[in-house]
Amino acid sequence: MTTDESKIREKISQIAQGRRNVTFDDIHWVVKQIGGEVVRKTRHGYLFRVGSRRFMVNAHHPGSKQVKAYSVDDFLDAMRDLGWYGDS
Repeated sequence: MTTDESKIREKISQIAQGRRNVTFDDIHWVVKQIGGEVVRKTRHGYLFRVGSRRFMVNAHHPGSKQVKAYSVDDFLDAMRDLGWYGDS
């Protein structure tokens, strides 16, 4: 595992451990590092795509950078599916 991969996995683990205190920037950094992108911005959040996997990240309030806990769960599910988090 390269240093970059270990940093990415470490950041994902930090996000998982503090899922009620995650910002959009935390998730966006990970997505950019693994070759993903923001597909669409909505009033309350962002639609991300990494490969063929898509997931939505919603903020608590318009303009807030803090992400809702269920959106963190969706992000972690996507990372599991892509092999970046969990048993893989």
